[in-house]
Amino acid sequence: MKKFDLLVIGMGPAGMAVTAMGAAMGLSVLSIEKDKVGGECLNCGGIPRKALLKAGQALHTAKNLQGYCIDGEFSLRASDPMQVVRDKTHAINDKKFQKAFERATMVKGVAEFVDDRTVQVGGENYTAKKIFIATGTEPFVPPIPGLSDVPDILTNTNMFEIEKMPESLAIIGGGAIGSEMAQAFSRLGTKVSLAHMDPHLVPVGDEEAARLLEEIFEKEGIGVYNGARINSVSVKNGQIVTETDKGTLTSERILVAAGRKPVLDPLHLDRAGIEFTRKGVTVDSHMRTNKPHIYAVGDCNGHSLLSHAAMHQGMLALMHALSPFSLPMLKRERYAVPWAVFTQPEIAQVGMTEKEAREKGLKIQVMKKDFRSYGRTVADGHPEGFIKIITNGRGRIFGATIIGEAASELIHEWTMAIQHKRKMHHIMLMQHAFPSISMINKMIAEDWMMEKMKSNWMQRMIRLLK
Repeated sequence: MKKFDLLVIGMGPAGMAVTAMGAAMGLSVLSIEKDKVGGECLNCGGIPRKALLKAGQALHTAKNLQGYCIDGEFSLRASDPMQVVRDKTHAINDKKFQKAFERATMVKGVAEFVDDRTVQVGGENYTAKKIFIATGTEPFVPPIPGLSDVPDILTNTNMFEIEKMPESLAIIGGGAIGSEMAQAFSRLGTKVSLAHMDPHLVPVGDEEAARLLEEIFEKEGIGVYNGARINSVSVKNGQIVTETDKGTLTSERILVAAGRKPVLDPLHLDRAGIEFTRKGVTVDSHMRTNKPHIYAVGDCNGHSLLSHAAMHQGMLALMHALSPFSLPMLKRERYAVPWAVFTQPEIAQVGMTEKEAREKGLKIQVMKKDFRSYGRTVADGHPEGFIKIITNGRGRIFGATIIGEAASELIHEWTMAIQHKRKMHHIMLMQHAFPSISMINKMIAEDWMMEKMKSNWMQRMIRLLK
């Protein structure tokens, strides 16, 4: 039986982080992957979605140039966006993986536990001092009557394999996948309708931001059915008919984006005595299972189903596995987790929402700055959106919600502030390049300070200076 320092099951973002770091440290690493290195995010998830979104945004921008800087009429059409996505994804993966894992031993196949110290792949047994489960998640296809009888259902795992853009598309499910693909397909010429159970298209926790995105979708001709119950799906006269309590959706293709479920069954966790639930492998703050030498990192543990969170968990878990002490800095809960939806406008959020802060009984001050108030975003043609900061009279930052151009970039300044307990005046006193979009972060901090200037004690101080 072959022995290693580290054994990694699954080579998505979390498994890649453990493998790359462990190998760089000079440890012997065995990494097992049943399909493609990079997991769903790089091969059929976040990265390909961004490539398709970019194609749709480019076409949308070009069409809107008429009357702005181009006179006359012209026509545009999408040539073969899916092939462009496949080419870009292939190029990214080739470059990323050529040297990243040279020092690791890679095995392709399905891993399963023999016991808590032994993992088997293709009849070969392996063992290691530390084992990391990083099997991720897969699309959840809800048990809707008739759905399983529909041929060629699309999910995020196969939607980039289609040969041509459909004339019409029904999407079941909202969130990041549903909303991003709705806008991308729509802008590339597909008639899109989206139905889902939640009250808003994106679970941002801020109703104002959620409604703004929905209004923009409706202006672009995307049908959005919030709070819809899907009663049945069938095929009639060559068209897919989706019956909901909000109306009937008729389409050429159907995309299911109704959530994710952990990939655990092939592992035979019971043989190793590892505890788990339907949400994922049970772990502590250090991503450690009930078996101290076995860790579960990334989506498979059910905490923060985000690629960047998975990579972060992999890093923390490896550092904990190699440390003789349980350092507090290696606990998952110590770190703020931002998330973003890459529609246009983008939505990003970190920390508490206004509703969450009030439910906790916190005395808060809500600061809001519209993108229309800043010359750069207006000049760029992207005035829609706002930044909202949940703070208090002392300037403590509890959370941030941003909808607008570059929201996914702007959010990181607030993530750093929350994580390191920085306050509003720290943001205000940091110089931002003008007229960068990030200047709006400084502007809202300045607004907070201007509000402070109106307080009674500040007014008394000002009177003393006169």
